[in-house]
Amino acid sequence: MKKIILQACFLLLTTSAIAQKTFTLASSNLEGQATLNEEFNGNGYNGKNRSPHLSWTNAPQGTKSFAITMYDPDAPTGSGWWHWIIFDVPADVHELADNAGSVAAHLAPKMAIQSLTDFGLRGYGGPCPPAGTGIHQYIITIYALKTAKLGLDESVLPPNVGFTLKQNMLAKASLIFYDQHP
Repeated sequence: MKKIILQACFLLLTTSAIAQKTFTLASSNLEGQATLNEEFNGNGYNGKNRSPHLSWTNAPQGTKSFAITMYDPDAPTGSGWWHWIIFDVPADVHELADNAGSVAAHLAPKMAIQSLTDFGLRGYGGPCPPAGTGIHQYIITIYALKTAKLGLDESVLPPNVGFTLKQNMLAKASLIFYDQHP
């Protein structure tokens, strides 16, 4: 009798897991493309520094906030390069407008915090791969979090944010695009 009950419970759990929709991140700026032309403004680049429009669906049950990062693992630093970190995005928000990464534009949700990047600045810093370093991948990741606030402020460094995100993550979804110095 116990064997039948365990099999029925396993079947119920498996069916629930299959029926759950996938947490998904999308961008109208990157749709059908593998590159983003809004490069960094500075260090020899004349880009517009506009973060892409992002939207997400099917956050897992229990999500209390979101965080978004943009990371270049191919930067010639030995540890990659953090281009954007925004966290404490309220759970009822499911979209960031084009250029929401500009702290001065005030387009991000009011409660959200944009912390320091590897540029030493808050907010979004666009792609800027150094000449001769080949094609770089840029990974934009959204994290569904089990806490409404991470307890961090705008001066926190990227590794500390990454550690805290991993401690509070329910799920994550990513987009990858590519760029190289012309």
